[in-house]
Amino acid sequence: MPAPVPLPLLFLDVDGPLIPFGPPPPGGHPTYAPDPDPSGHPLLARVNPALGAALAALPCELVWATTWMDDANALVAPRLGLPALPVLDRQEEDAATREHEALHWKTRALVAQAAGRPFVWIDDEIGRADRDWVAAHHPGRALLRRTDPWRGIAAGDLDVVGEWLRGLRRVGEGL
Repeated sequence: MPAPVPLPLLFLDVDGPLIPFGPPPPGGHPTYAPDPDPSGHPLLARVNPALGAALAALPCELVWATTWMDDANALVAPRLGLPALPVLDRQEEDAATREHEALHWKTRALVAQAAGRPFVWIDDEIGRADRDWVAAHHPGRALLRRTDPWRGIAAGDLDVVGEWLRGLRRVGEGL
């Protein structure tokens, strides 16, 4: 019997995708927690808890890819109803090791952690350099989904990601 194919990865940023920021839309940013957060973080109330179920329903393995690092498990995951997730290993690199100054610090690290597995990366800071680098250095399929940091992850973003992941299943690249 062949070994099971591992699920694709979904690397998830916090600031921007899960916590919208920037100038608030008319009427302010929606908030989902009536009381101040005990951690003292002023923007955690903007995390929409409904996103947790939507993300957990996707056929993938969720991984934090954020400067929050392990704090995402302590402060963000409970608001989303998610268990503790793996955290992207931040690779130390200086400007001399970068091929291009516009390359995001996460790009090399998530390609290394994916190790050829298909992956999705949801972030508000994905740029052309990141797309080009992933295309040149990642042997598997990848979807880099840039979100609007002022509104965060929207239903359309999740629709695109879900369809892409289901497409992998149809061609046998994911369970």
